[in-house]
This record gives sequence, structure tokens and C-alpha cells, in this order.
Amino acid sequence: MRSAADLVDRLTLVVPDFPEPGVLFRDLTPTLADAEALRTITDELVAAFAGGFDLVAGIEARGFLLGAAAAYAAGTGVVAVRKAGKLPPQTLIEHYELEYGVAALEIRADQLAPGTRVLVLDDVLATGGTVEATCALLERTGAVVAGVGVVLELADLGGRARLEGRRVHAIRLV
Repeated sequence: MRSAADLVDRLTLVVPDFPEPGVLFRDLTPTLADAEALRTITDELVAAFAGGFDLVAGIEARGFLLGAAAAYAAGTGVVAVRKAGKLPPQTLIEHYELEYGVAALEIRADQLAPGTRVLVLDDVLATGGTVEATCALLERTGAVVAGVGVVLELADLGGRARLEGRRVHAIRLV
């Protein structure tokens, strides 16, 4: 059986100059469409935090896929961290800065019991803003962020520094 990192290397589509010149976009869609890769990635993410979480949070959109798969594998539930305006009231919202503007994430206000240990999953850790905002949002509910798991970490963009003090597991650093 191939390692998760090997499968990510082999199956990830690398697209130069997308969405703008100079950007090297890494598309995990083909990786997640491969049954062996999805299973191997899911198993590694769950194993890295085994026994340390009660619920999985997937960040919109590919984080939903990873979150659902990991929750199923671990026998837990999954919560969707959505872009603003996608959930009915009452929600909690967290605004954060992007390279070229601002964005917001939200969850249902009544979805998590205080003290719930939540594993945060997303496809890519780049500058860290989205994951940092997700952690802040979850903690506002009284939940405890048990860790952050990602498939790819773009090390040159420094996102891990914004998550200092948090346990982060990346399958592949690029």
C-alpha cells in the first residue's frame, strides 16, 4: 500500500498561473476522487489525532469531504464550517482577512456543546487565515480545538505560524 504522501504527490493536479499569473495551484480534486487515496488520507488524518476528538469540523468546501470521511471512519459526527450567508439563523460568524479582501465563516450557534473536542480538517493550509478563523469560531462556542489536519501545507506561505500552540498535522509539505 502506498503512503498518503505518495498518493498526494502522484494524484494532485498542479496548475501553473491559476487563478492568476505566478500562482501554482494545487488541485486535490483528482486525489480525493481516487478511492485508495481518499481512504489512505482519511486513515492518516484520523490516526494522527486518534482518541483525542469527539467531533470533526470540515471547512467549506473540500474540508466537507475530508470531514465527512474522517467522522465516518472515527465514528463521530461532523459539523460544517460554512461561508457566511449559507446557514439559517442563529449563527456565530467570524470575519478574517484574505490576501485580497475579507471573508467570513459561520456555524450554527447551538451546534456544539461546551467542552466538545473538535478536530478541524481542510485540504490546504496556506496563509492560515481560514483555519485560524475556524478555530476562533469553534472556541467561541466553548468547544476545544483538538487539532488541525490538512492534506497539503504550503510551507512558504507561513500558515502554521498563525496556528502557534495548536497541534497541526499535514500529510504533505510543499
